[in-house]
Amino acid sequence: MNISVAADPAQLARNVADWMLAYERAVLAKQGRFTIALSGGSTPKALHQLLAKAPYRDKFSWDKWHVFWGDERYVPRTDERNNARMAFDTLLNHVPVPNNQIHEMRTSMEPIASMQAYEKTLHRYFDGQPHTFDLVLLGMGDDGHTLSLFPNTPVVREQTAWTSAYFLKKQNMYRLTLTAQVVNRSAAVAFMVAGANKAEPLREVLEGKFHPQKYPAQIIQPAGELYWFVDRAASGEE
Repeated sequence: MNISVAADPAQLARNVADWMLAYERAVLAKQGRFTIALSGGSTPKALHQLLAKAPYRDKFSWDKWHVFWGDERYVPRTDERNNARMAFDTLLNHVPVPNNQIHEMRTSMEPIASMQAYEKTLHRYFDGQPHTFDLVLLGMGDDGHTLSLFPNTPVVREQTAWTSAYFLKKQNMYRLTLTAQVVNRSAAVAFMVAGANKAEPLREVLEGKFHPQKYPAQIIQPAGELYWFVDRAASGEE
């Protein structure tokens, strides 16, 4: 596990961008594609905005990217809460990733059917490969959730399926999500965590007793590398 502490959220985003550039180049030196799962949330949004501008925009091999999502709210694509919309608004509309290499979690389909189709796409990409994604970007909520793996939900314990669609009563909506089963087979996972409200759950996730039903982010234990990019407030140093 690798932990990087930044002074503030802006520096955190720069740290992730710099690391991603070096990592992407290392991956593409060995293979012809770079598969990545994006995350929703304010910290990933800041990263997207940074990547969409010079100098980063001009340095990545966007035509080699194959883009997926870690999770999605089951709201229309036009809804501001939609993670795919955010990613397009802040990044994908500004960089030349080929459209046929972008794989949204469709909210125009029934939730379960949408995730069944997504799972088929994932298996088509990754069956027979030494790992699944080259990189999964994740955030963490102040309740310790990541992806749409919320505390005390059955999906945290999923042992077989790579995707799930379920109704989250607390939010009165369906959530679409990758499961730990597919994320933990990734070559690299990078968490981005900012804010003093994340300090206590972050400490519990990293140092506390293993209790993934209470702190679902603990269930993310990839076979590859695990990185935590946090700011000083989230680290508890302030």
